Amino acid sequence: MRRYLRIVVLCLACGFCSLLYAFSQLAVSLEEGADGGGGKPQAAVASWLAGGGRSTLRGAGPVAHPGGSDRYNLKIQPVEKMHLAVVACGERLEETMTMLKSAIIFSIKPLQFHIFAEDQLHHSFKGRLDSWSFLQTFNYTLYPITFPSENAAEWKKLFKPCASQRLFLPLILKEVDSLLYVDTDIVFLRPVDDIWSFLKKFNSTQIAAMAPEHEEPRIGWYNRFARHPYYGKTGVNSGVMLMNMTRMRRKYFKNDMTTVRLQWGDILMPLLKKYKLNITWGDQDLLNIMFSHNPESLFVFPCQWNYRPDHCIYGSNCQEAEEEGIFILHGNRGVYHDDKQPAFRAVYEALRNCSFEDDNIRSLLKPLELELQKTVHTYCGKIYKIFIKQLAKSVRDRYARSPKEK
Repeated sequence: MRRYLRIVVLCLACGFCSLLYAFSQLAVSLEEGADGGGGKPQAAVASWLAGGGRSTLRGAGPVAHPGGSDRYNLKIQPVEKMHLAVVACGERLEETMTMLKSAIIFSIKPLQFHIFAEDQLHHSFKGRLDSWSFLQTFNYTLYPITFPSENAAEWKKLFKPCASQRLFLPLILKEVDSLLYVDTDIVFLRPVDDIWSFLKKFNSTQIAAMAPEHEEPRIGWYNRFARHPYYGKTGVNSGVMLMNMTRMRRKYFKNDMTTVRLQWGDILMPLLKKYKLNITWGDQDLLNIMFSHNPESLFVFPCQWNYRPDHCIYGSNCQEAEEEGIFILHGNRGVYHDDKQPAFRAVYEALRNCSFEDDNIRSLLKPLELELQKTVHTYCGKIYKIFIKQLAKSVRDRYARSPKEK
């Protein structure tokens, strides 16, 4: 009898303890509910990441609860910045601002702009860029035009004013690992993130990426007229150049001046001295010479990533653009500012006049298509749909969603 009594008492004690535990858990749950809940900050972080980073959240740090408790604080990992460099001299302010705007409109990860400009342009750049600060999707740094002092005049006048500045970016931006350099007459028609992703496709020997100068050898310049070595069959165009600058600074380059391999900072001036009477396109020619001796160091991306008038003025010769559309438009030869290639100008003007408002961006496609239809009397205009194919997709992907979905 006593044994059964002990069992009953033990069961009652266990039941009482279980009841106390249940009440304590309920009290903790209610307390957390009053403090805002442990799951909500995580949901907020996930929402921001899914929205492409256009929120005002930036960098890393704890997510604080409204009630002051940090028991369930989460840390956001720092978001990788994409570094974009441009060199602007003379009357290039408006072109550069349009290029930067197109980069901001479609890109997902935050951008760091490195703008090298003549001193008289700094005030205008600062005023215009500061007026965009509400976007909180980019930072910028302005730099003076800088060349090695002993040869500054020679470098500055090479090809176009200041163009050869790009050759010295690995030496000036020593803390930057990777960089996308573009000419001022570039317009992005898809996120910078996509060309930035090529960095992960580099093999162990590749340090930079560019597109071919020509797709069709019969109209190629280098293979018909160059008086110096050049890369591949038709050379490469340096208007869009993706660089792993850490690798560039470390590499020792083969060359035709000495049996000793030279680093980036040591090879530039000897190259100029040897070939300055034989080069036409300045710094681009020097890059072609360098990579002709080091072909294993170059990653070549398709023509749609650097689409120029040469790809359509004599008939379409960029197959990738025909299939998928133009990804990056390069309006060299001043085609944004004359009537020789109205299809290029129409795209440039549409983005130049576009504001950052979502509705404005969504509504630019129809008027642009109507303008492009007016260009069908030109070879480039005959294939005008490739000018808006990727652009329409980029607008749809970034701006078709409702604000709640973003």
